Amino acid sequence: MTPQEAYRWLLEHSRETACLASFARLAGWDQATYTPKKGHAHRAQMQAALAKVLHQRATDPRIGEMLAVVEGSDWLGAPESVEAVNVREWRWAYDLQTKVPERLAVELAQATSEGEAIWQEARPKNDWAGFKPALKKIFGLTRELAEALGYREEPYDALLDQYELGATARQLEPVFAQLRQATVKLLERLEGSARKPNTAILRRFFPQAAQEAFGLEALATLGFDLEAGRLDVVAHPFMQGIGPGDVRLTTRYDEGYFNTGFFSIVHEMGHGLYGQGLLPEHFGTPMGTEISLGMHESQSRTWENLVGRSLGFWRFFWPKAQQYFESLRDVRLEDFHFAVNAVEPSLIRVEADEVTYNLHIMIRFEIELALLRGDLSLDEAPEAWDAKYQAYLGIKAPEIKDGLMQDVHWSAGLIGYFPTYTLGNLYAAQFFAQAEQELGDLEARFERGDFAPLLNWTREKIHHQGSRYWPRDLLRQVTGQDLNPQFLIDYLNRKYTALYGV
Repeated sequence: MTPQEAYRWLLEHSRETACLASFARLAGWDQATYTPKKGHAHRAQMQAALAKVLHQRATDPRIGEMLAVVEGSDWLGAPESVEAVNVREWRWAYDLQTKVPERLAVELAQATSEGEAIWQEARPKNDWAGFKPALKKIFGLTRELAEALGYREEPYDALLDQYELGATARQLEPVFAQLRQATVKLLERLEGSARKPNTAILRRFFPQAAQEAFGLEALATLGFDLEAGRLDVVAHPFMQGIGPGDVRLTTRYDEGYFNTGFFSIVHEMGHGLYGQGLLPEHFGTPMGTEISLGMHESQSRTWENLVGRSLGFWRFFWPKAQQYFESLRDVRLEDFHFAVNAVEPSLIRVEADEVTYNLHIMIRFEIELALLRGDLSLDEAPEAWDAKYQAYLGIKAPEIKDGLMQDVHWSAGLIGYFPTYTLGNLYAAQFFAQAEQELGDLEARFERGDFAPLLNWTREKIHHQGSRYWPRDLLRQVTGQDLNPQFLIDYLNRKYTALYGV
């Protein structure tokens, strides 16, 4: 068999597998949105059966045989060519998947599908006792997964590597420490300011229908293709890319609080723009796949915060907001802008402000890392969670549903996922600074409703690259620098010292 023939086989196999994975993502989206309560048990069986098929395809020995034919051949081309990138990533995925026993893959799929359903039931009831057995099973299976995958220094690295290629716990700890120190200093300055925003204007009446209509108009204006996507309501917002032409966003609404619905829409839209920006001709291959969750989060954070909370953004959208919401018609733009950028320690991660958000991530990172290192038991986790919130943010959740049980991630088996949120913030600030250097004053463009230049820049520099570069390599390729937390630190200090007058 020639290298060309082997590559064609790999290409067809990868695309067929991707179509089956699309069915799995569609089933997951449906479970979170419209599956009837009594259908969850069968959905778990469906997902387990599909996981078995996908695992069998991902570990098919013929993949290894075909890769051996292609690798090292003169036909393959330069390391950054489409073919070379696909072969490199197929090899990485194959080696990774063949380390995971089929039994473990199936058990994890079923345990996490059941775990999410149990979490949805248990969280509103503050039922930690009812949820803990499912979570204990998931953490146990995840430890097995880490051992099966192998790691450089510690089990957590194997889990983190699934979401952020090349990252390790010991790499992240000093980066997070630097950001934590800067965050605490800034927070102390802001809390000492006599200038405070009037956040009560965000807690008026905002009808859900008006929130949805305003959100859809914002999506269209910012560049999200609503003919290739949709918006639905869930308990915990997420984006699900099914495939080319089908990228689904979700949100949740609170008629008594503006931020909950709108900023989750814009956040998930950032993820959705990445999905819509992938080149459809590369669907089903690494070149048509997002490179990492940290890079994904850089896109959502860019649009939610660097764009969506800027004064230029609201100067453009303010007349529309006042048209949709009668409760804002007596509010000054500057007061509203200050309010949506209010800094105040809070319990809920997804509603946290830009300054304190990363402290929420550090708490989760530290707890799951301690659980994996054996320094903390699951029985001790709620108390450890509360202690860290008290130490870092000066608050404590009165109910566990707003404490350790607030996120869906662990019930979905996404252990090692949380650090990617802070990495996304770090990447976003560094990318945005580079975009401004190349495009000029972006906020002045936002004020005119001109969002296309930034979107086109990110499409060219990030989305269209697929998995051509690993995360830190892509960052260096776009900005000319390695990861530098000072970009985020400087952005936060510049913006919030001006708002708070400190």
